[in-house]
Amino acid sequence: MLYARAHAVVGWVATIACCFMYISYIPLILDNLHGVKTNPLQPLSAAVNCVLWVTYGLLSERKNWPIVIANSPGIVLGLITFSTGL
Repeated sequence: MLYARAHAVVGWVATIACCFMYISYIPLILDNLHGVKTNPLQPLSAAVNCVLWVTYGLLSERKNWPIVIANSPGIVLGLITFSTGL
């Protein structure tokens, strides 16, 4: 019982931390839009990785919402960061 509760809490805390990690792309996007270009390879890699994790979470027998929610912003923000960094 305690293990299951701890597992759920850690999953949601990790989800929040992951969302903040991808939100940190916003300053890079703004820099890119203002002409200070950043290397687009890392955000593209992150976006591809996030697509794989979201797919995994959705295809799981019991949908893994923490994984889906945590990685969804990474797809959008990673692709925006990539495209503005070109």
